[in-house]
Parts: sequence; structure tokens; C-alpha cells
Amino acid sequence: MKAVILAGGYGKRLRPLTDDKPKPLVEVAGKPIIEWQIHWLKSFGITSFFVLAGYKKEALIEWISKNQQRLNVSIATLTEEEPLGTGGAIRRLKDFINEDFIVINGDILTNIDISKMVLKDCIVAIALVPLRSPYGIVTIDENGKIIRFVEKPLLKEYWINAGVYKMKPEVFEYLPEKGDIEKITFPSLAEKGLLKGVTYENVYWRSIDTIKDYEEASVEVPEVFKKL
Repeated sequence: MKAVILAGGYGKRLRPLTDDKPKPLVEVAGKPIIEWQIHWLKSFGITSFFVLAGYKKEALIEWISKNQQRLNVSIATLTEEEPLGTGGAIRRLKDFINEDFIVINGDILTNIDISKMVLKDCIVAIALVPLRSPYGIVTIDENGKIIRFVEKPLLKEYWINAGVYKMKPEVFEYLPEKGDIEKITFPSLAEKGLLKGVTYENVYWRSIDTIKDYEEASVEVPEVFKKL
């Protein structure tokens, strides 16, 4: 199975870390995000990758050329001169992929079990994780007295898109030349009953969107991925 890493974003909220590099090259606990991702996916037998690059693509190409042999993987890079959106970027792989494949956002760190993502009666399966509140939660009783404080709990009644997808090659029929899968492809598939959600409760997942995410992940990741 092949994996596709979406690496075209600007990473504006991570500046100055992304002034000279794309988000997948931001180092978390001593390794670029993309390297953690490769180790994770290799644990499921994936050794063939496509990296879809845009912003600061030269830095990504250089890193790949220096490191793919060390990591014992094959990495092909497709670049874009103008932003095509996630759908447009993936669509360019139509002639290169003819089997089920994994797609991940280039700014996530996770240890979810992708083998649970079975494509039965659907074209795309989306990994879903519980929403973590960005704020502490206060619980009160019927008299308005505060009972307890819970710091940033997981809100398990709400699921969010984890940015990890398994797709059948039929998905290329639903991909736009320009635009995002989240706004165009997924709503269309959902309307036709061809989109599935796979839930994960007790897993590690973090999207590296801000400096705070970066700082917190730098503490968490060594313990979560110590076997990788």
C-alpha cells in the first residue's frame, strides 16, 4: 500500500518555525514531523510514499533526497506552482495509483491503527478522534456551586476529522482539479453513502497548528513513539 502526505500548506500560525521550511519539516522532539509520520506508517508495512509539496518545496525535496535511503523508503515528490487544494493535489496521482491508498495531512502526529480502516461499502474511510476542549471545563451542581475543574477534557460525544484517510482509486472520479476534499469530495461522497467514519478513542493524536501545539507535542511525542 502507498501513502500520500499532503505537504503544501503555508503554516502561517507556526511562524517563525515555518519561515524557511514547510510544516512537515518542523522538528518535534528532534525529528521532523514527516519523519515521525514515516516511522508510524512503516509500522504498518508502508514503504512507498508520495509527498505533495507546495510552500518551500525546495527544502522538502532536499530533505527527502538526503533521508529516504536512511529511512529505507521510496518517496516521490509532486510539486505545484499554485495552490491546487487538497483535492487538486491528490487528483494529480490518478495515473500513479491503482490500489487502495492512505492519505494524511502533513502536520499531524498520531499512533492510530490504520488497519482498522476497512473500505467496505464506501470509497473513503476517515479516521475520527474525540474533540479535545481547548479550555478547562467547570462542572456545577443544581445550585450553581462549582464541583470540579477538568483541564482540557476529551469531549467523547463529538468526533473530529483526524486528517487520516484510506481511499479506493475510484475516489479520483470525485476529486476536483482545484479545491479541497473536505469541501467538495467528502460532502459529495457522504450524500451518496460512500463515506465512512472510523472512530478511535484511546489513541494519541495532535495537529501541529500553532507554537503551543509544537511545544506540547515536543514533550508528549518521545513517550508515545519511543518504540518507533
